[in-house]
Formats: sequence, C-alpha cells, structure tokens
Amino acid sequence: RTTLKRVMESIVKLQHDFFVYGPERIKPMILKDVADDIEMDIATVSRSTKDKYADTDFGVFELKYFFSERSQTADGDDISTRVIKDRIREIITFEDKRKPLSDQFISDMLAEDGYTAARRTVQKYREQMDIPPARLRKEL
Repeated sequence: RTTLKRVMESIVKLQHDFFVYGPERIKPMILKDVADDIEMDIATVSRSTKDKYADTDFGVFELKYFFSERSQTADGDDISTRVIKDRIREIITFEDKRKPLSDQFISDMLAEDGYTAARRTVQKYREQMDIPPARLRKEL
C-alpha cells in the first residue's frame, strides 16, 4: 500500500495538468520518471501499477495509461504520443467512409495541427490501435 501510494502521488505530481485540465494535457512520462522521483526501482513501479486503476474527474484510467513515449511538435515542444494517437483516431472516426484517408494524408493533417508524424509513424500508431488501412476501412 505504501508503495502504491507513493507511486500514485508521484503520478499526480508529474501529470498535474492531466488531473486539472483533462486527457488532452497528458505529458510524456516513462516508468523511470516515477522511479527516479520516489527513489525506487523501475520494476517495483511497474509491478505496483499493473492492473490498477485511478478514478479521476475525467473517467477511470488504468495506471499504465499515464505512461507514454514522447514525441515533438513542429515547435519542438515535447508531447505524449498518446495525444497524436487520439488525434489519428479522431481523424479516422470522422473521415468519409466512402473515401477513407491514406496514412500520408493523415500525416499531412497532423502537420497542419503542428504534430510531427511521418506516414510510417501514422501507420505504426494506427496498427497499434488495431485500425485497418484505408482500403479495408472503405464502405460502400
């Protein structure tokens, strides 16, 4: 319990903007960030967050949700890759299903939003989210 409490306090401290403003403000954070903050081993942090959830003002989230890799915006600011994945999911959700968007077109749309994601990166993130390619998303 003590370990979980320390881990959760560190997550709240490091992800302050998320808990105040919501999921669109999540910051990139890895297990090592929390481990360094509470002076524990990465494996301990990983085990203590496994199959645990946090009830927030914005819904219930698995603790692993708060850990993500970092990417950069066109301005050079660090952002969570989760923000880019959410934007890709949003773009695909609202696309014309008769003419689904290519990964390159999605990459171009992300660039207009200020996110740096090459076509191959869009493809990788789309596959991680189990979203099929454009030709398989096409509906008549």
